Amino acid sequence: MSKPPKASSTSPASSETTARHAVVIGAGIVGVNVGLALLKKGFEVTILDRGEPGRGTSFGNAGGIAVSECAPIAMPGTLMNVPGWLMDPYGPLSIRWAYLPKMMPWLLRFLAASRKPRVEQITVEIAAILNRVWEDYEPIIAEAGLGDAVFIKEGALAVYRSEKSRRAADYSIDLRRRNGIKIRDVTKDEIKDLEPGLAPIFPCGVIEEDWGRVLDPFKIVTGLYKHFLDRGGKFQTADVTDFVYRDGKPRAVMTASGDQIIFDTLVVACGAWSKTLAKRLGNGVPLDTERGYNTTVPYRDAKLSRSVISADDSIILTPMEMGIRVGGAVELGGLVAAPNYDRAKALFAKGREVLPKLNSEGGTEWMGFRPSMPDSKPVISASPKHDNVFFSFGHGHLGLTMGATTGRLIADLANGDSAPLNMTPYRIDRF
Repeated sequence: MSKPPKASSTSPASSETTARHAVVIGAGIVGVNVGLALLKKGFEVTILDRGEPGRGTSFGNAGGIAVSECAPIAMPGTLMNVPGWLMDPYGPLSIRWAYLPKMMPWLLRFLAASRKPRVEQITVEIAAILNRVWEDYEPIIAEAGLGDAVFIKEGALAVYRSEKSRRAADYSIDLRRRNGIKIRDVTKDEIKDLEPGLAPIFPCGVIEEDWGRVLDPFKIVTGLYKHFLDRGGKFQTADVTDFVYRDGKPRAVMTASGDQIIFDTLVVACGAWSKTLAKRLGNGVPLDTERGYNTTVPYRDAKLSRSVISADDSIILTPMEMGIRVGGAVELGGLVAAPNYDRAKALFAKGREVLPKLNSEGGTEWMGFRPSMPDSKPVISASPKHDNVFFSFGHGHLGLTMGATTGRLIADLANGDSAPLNMTPYRIDRF
């Protein structure tokens, strides 16, 4: 595979680079979609990643095209939950004590975002992206020939253990309905008809009608990556550590091996690892990570026809090509600490309460880092410092969902085109 142009530290970038060469750092679902969208705008594109494309968080996610999830994580009343988070290491949202001091600035912004007026505005801004998801994804999936990994749009079933917990969700459901999300209430009998394998412990639920899922998240990423290569895109394994400037503007990335890879346009899209690179480019950003766990088990006797969300437990069960994946909840603990797979086991135990015939034999556990902003909105932004730098990260649990739309928006910004959305809410310097 051909490689992009390289230069020593003394080489003049202007003489060696192609006038429309873009480098995208990150080969997950967002980075690959950005690369594809830039190719369509006429850029020559090289994606860089220190690992294999699609092997990060994009590999083991819950597989949901969660277009109904426009409400932020921080909701009114969140402050009252913080003591419980600190005390319960296996709860829906837990915080590692050792990481709490480093987490505090993020957590304070997170709590500030939970005020009702902010929640209302944030929901509008997230919904603006989510309302475009199917429009932006479907042509890309068709172009890439990914019929074997197609998005299935049969909706998700969210179930509640009591009428009381359903009433507690009234504000969130109403908020989403007001922002164009189709949510339909279902009875206990309807739940049984829809998913007869569920335990008979849920008196009510809702169908989130526009929700979709993928049969294999890794297959989606690698399929789009192959499409990227087929269209002339390039990939290079590289661990980016810094940037080389010329005339006050970044013009090349510096890799851990000492190589310099020249660019005209740069996009930082490396998920949870974007914070360090953004800072090196002059933009501090309150990015942190949600450590997400899941367990995937073969089907055997357990049957499921759609994604099922157990709202009281903050878990999701997704039927996939390889089996049923049980995941959810959030651990705030940074990038360094070793995984605590007892969380995956705790999630799976909750999953078995929901779907009793689940069997852990032959299952695999996984942990990945979801890049998370305190206001639940991604960064999809031009750099306020450099006119050739763009940022695309912080999608939390919606990276797969927002991938194609993010790619289209970044490509519009990089090409100087008018974006279909007001991009101000997603700027990197909004804090």
